[in-house]
Amino acid sequence: MRGLDDITAIDAGYVRPQMAAIHVIEHGGRAALVDTGTAHSVPRVLAALTALGHAPDAVEYVLLTHVHLDHAGGAGAFMRALPNATLVVHPRGAPHMIDPSKLVAASIEVYGEARYRELYGEIPPIDAARVRTTEDGERLALAGRVLEFWFTPGHAMHHQAIVDHASRTIFTGDTFGLSYREFDTAAGPFIFPTTTPTQFDPQQLEASVARIAAYRPRAVHLTHYARVGDVERLAGDMVQQVRAFASIADRHVAATDRRARIRTDLRALLRERSVAHGCAMDEAEFDALLSDDLDLNADGLIAWLDRRARPMR
Repeated sequence: MRGLDDITAIDAGYVRPQMAAIHVIEHGGRAALVDTGTAHSVPRVLAALTALGHAPDAVEYVLLTHVHLDHAGGAGAFMRALPNATLVVHPRGAPHMIDPSKLVAASIEVYGEARYRELYGEIPPIDAARVRTTEDGERLALAGRVLEFWFTPGHAMHHQAIVDHASRTIFTGDTFGLSYREFDTAAGPFIFPTTTPTQFDPQQLEASVARIAAYRPRAVHLTHYARVGDVERLAGDMVQQVRAFASIADRHVAATDRRARIRTDLRALLRERSVAHGCAMDEAEFDALLSDDLDLNADGLIAWLDRRARPMR
């Protein structure tokens, strides 16, 4: 089903339902994808494009918010399937799409070969001639529909948000946090930051969230997961939690078991906030949904502490 403003969220099929979204923007008989999921996402997106009335050659752009593999792991496979598409990416991310060997090697080291293949499949390189890098504030047009690129560090240095001026909405990748639909209540969506290793920076992330909120968008489109409104409230929640996450990390900076302590405190914070938001899920369901995020967030906070402790050169 076509979404509001000719923007449709397609489930990437990554890990579990409603974990990661790939967005299709349609205008004037042309289409653009925002983020790609993994190589395993290609068949479901091609099927969705067909249902929306588009052949693969109607896709003009593949737009990446950043090159973490749950957002960009499928880029090479999509570029093979979409003959007229140009990949549009932050300049820091472009080299890893043209030659993904370092991304692949690092991911295999983390996950192991079998789990890596299960999650991401193949990550083929992309011809540099089909890759376009952006500048902060740059605009491009999709059949006349203006899309603007903002560099939004804090989650990753190679992160950009994509402003759709026609709908007055923003595709925020991971900069504006995660909002799983299972946590929705009568009070609206629930949101929290993602501090995935290795480039989390609380001051940069606050500034990026503030930039998004200052535009006063009608909604933001999150990769995890899809469209949310009530942006002003969510921006306030994000800032509060970014500060709380950093404070938790600081509290345990010298502990020998700091990862376990940080993770425990992050879980307690999110559990308390979700209950206050009206979430009625039990402890087991809460842990099943957030276990991986808690692990990644604890690891990212430790990477930030370690980076901050290095002497200036």
